[in-house]
Amino acid sequence: MLTQRSIVLLGATGFVGHHLLPRLAADGHRLTLLTRNRTRHRELALVPGIRLVDTHVHDVQVLTERFRGADVVINLVGILNEQGGQTFDAVHVRLAQTVIRACQQAGVARLHQMSSLKAGAAASAYLRSRGAAEDAVRISGLDWTIYRPSVIFGPGDGLVSRFHKLLRTMPVLPLARAGARMAPVFVGDVADAVARCVGDGDLARNRCLELPGPDTLRLGEIVTRIRDAAGLRRAVIALPDPLGWLQAAIAGLLPGKPFSLDNFRSLGVDSVSGQDGLGELGITPLRLSTWLAEYFHPDNRQALLDRLRRAHPR
Repeated sequence: MLTQRSIVLLGATGFVGHHLLPRLAADGHRLTLLTRNRTRHRELALVPGIRLVDTHVHDVQVLTERFRGADVVINLVGILNEQGGQTFDAVHVRLAQTVIRACQQAGVARLHQMSSLKAGAAASAYLRSRGAAEDAVRISGLDWTIYRPSVIFGPGDGLVSRFHKLLRTMPVLPLARAGARMAPVFVGDVADAVARCVGDGDLARNRCLELPGPDTLRLGEIVTRIRDAAGLRRAVIALPDPLGWLQAAIAGLLPGKPFSLDNFRSLGVDSVSGQDGLGELGITPLRLSTWLAEYFHPDNRQALLDRLRRAHPR
């Protein structure tokens, strides 16, 4: 049963947040978004039921004041690479610990934490830090739900958008870890999962929900599907690991760090799962191939818009 709640969100101006917010607002929840720069996201304040507040999220006392009176806190904060002074330990682990302390001090009993499939695997600093954050949430004494999606796709993502750009600009695309297995999941389905669990306080309480998409694909297959759907004629060449390592080492030195050695290590762990968290919540997942056909072909674009409207009703 859907209950309208007062919700405080961290990281909601990011990719998943932009898709989750309209859904939560449509469900009638009162939303407070904590951000480092409110003026950069003024358009979000136009959505009924959303309030933006400038906040230093790493200050436990400030967070405690922001959390007072809230029913739920949702932490969506995450990074894929360390840069600009942001480290995995600070952004994932220490922030989660700060959020937990602020919840405890403010009397907020319910915490929803975004994580990643294979969190805790030792292969990369990213996965280790995600796992450490999960550990802190589990022993917090709060009522919690952890979400572990595989790689997420959708409008404005870092998967399809990034590889489409590379394929448009490069006649040949050398691909590291082309054999890495993952189960791409639609951002609207992830948002739907979070919204359902927020609306029903007993749903997935004190559970870790793994959210793979419906198909297990290798990275090389995903890239060629993007290429074919976009109507591009490009060669995609799988690199042996020594060359893939070198590619990651060089790309990690470029502005924006498009690919890093830690990303390379993360791809060494298959982002797949035997748990069907979406199915448990009654969500029928969107396939990557279906979305690509809708996204890249104008004749199918209306179907995509209709799907997004259904996922985020007003």
